[in-house]
Amino acid sequence: MSVAIRAIGLSKRFETKHGAVTALDKLELTIPQGVIHGLLGPNGAGKTTVVRIFSTLLAPDEGTVEVFGLDVVKDAWRVRSSVGLTGQSAAVDYMLTGRENLRMIGRLYGMTGRASAARADELLGRFDLMEAAGRQVKTYSGGMSRRLDLAASLMAKPRLLFLDEPTTGLDPRSRLELWGMVGELRDEGTTVLLTTQYLEEADRLADSLSVLDRGKVIVHGTPDQLKAEAGRDWVDVTLLDTAAVDRASELLRERLGVEPVADPDALRVHAPVTEGGIADLVYLLKEAGIEVGDVALRRPTLDEVFLKVTGRASDAASGTRQGEAKGGQ
Repeated sequence: MSVAIRAIGLSKRFETKHGAVTALDKLELTIPQGVIHGLLGPNGAGKTTVVRIFSTLLAPDEGTVEVFGLDVVKDAWRVRSSVGLTGQSAAVDYMLTGRENLRMIGRLYGMTGRASAARADELLGRFDLMEAAGRQVKTYSGGMSRRLDLAASLMAKPRLLFLDEPTTGLDPRSRLELWGMVGELRDEGTTVLLTTQYLEEADRLADSLSVLDRGKVIVHGTPDQLKAEAGRDWVDVTLLDTAAVDRASELLRERLGVEPVADPDALRVHAPVTEGGIADLVYLLKEAGIEVGDVALRRPTLDEVFLKVTGRASDAASGTRQGEAKGGQ
């Protein structure tokens, strides 16, 4: 598979009033073309610094990055012609109309007035903004502003799109709409690098994931691969008889060789899934005359991946919604 991004030995340090801070520490990362790659990590892990370097906005101190085979330092102008960027907040002019914003971006990319106008109207229609195209952006909702920002990043039909926490602050409906649009872009062949603190978002969108911590990639793989490494699948069996909880726990313990977790108050037994799967465990209980009311499979979550590889819960899970530390980390 062709490579969209290749980073080798990437390092970046910032000077702060408290001394030097290492944002990236010999980071290695390869992203193939035509996928959505998620970049996860706690605050200060280096996610935004990665995006800034990959998109030519920041020079690395050490190492190299190639985007479609072009060096982001030596060939910065050529790289910029093939990438688009949507940052953590909408980068549009709120005093201009939606249509004026997109046409202006087109002209900045060197498009003719006619081509810019045509592309702007195409994107306004695609992102359901045509009715609001003549209104000043200051009258837009947060979701509309983010859609316009995404449209602006697509004016030059980039082969690679950087989305740096694109749904932060959006309501659930707007977030779902944006997810759908990002998925469509991938299906059309656009490579997407997505940074996010919403683990549900990464699980829903990403074909592959990298978890950053202290400036390094500490784990890499598909969402399913990472979740499988975080632990086994578990099954919650809800019983119809309170007296059966202890007996069910005993049977499952004998079969699995591990201690299941019993919750008598909820008439539930929580146990790892065997090679024979859920059906094997349910059959075992029914053969013993234990009536099963409900069965639910629970797979490891990306939160559990996060906890395992970083030693702490994700910022999203702990309720932290702060931006990354000053200095671009």
